[in-house]
Amino acid sequence: MAGKGKSHHVVPNPTGGWDGRRANSERSSGHFDTKQQAIDATRTISRNQGTELVIHGRDGQIQQKDSHGHDDFPPKG
Repeated sequence: MAGKGKSHHVVPNPTGGWDGRRANSERSSGHFDTKQQAIDATRTISRNQGTELVIHGRDGQIQQKDSHGHDDFPPKG
């Protein structure tokens, strides 16, 4: 897993819609009407910056992770 601040998250916005944001950031990288729009845009940012993409559900729980950087523990074989 990427280190502190080395990930981007798709999270629900309390006022509606979805946000893409870098870990530990107060500011959103973008606000979107749909979760899929947020995932697509945040995935592009994550790939460009070589970070991990973490997708959350409405309840805040992590639903999926996608690594676009260097894994600390790559699988063997």
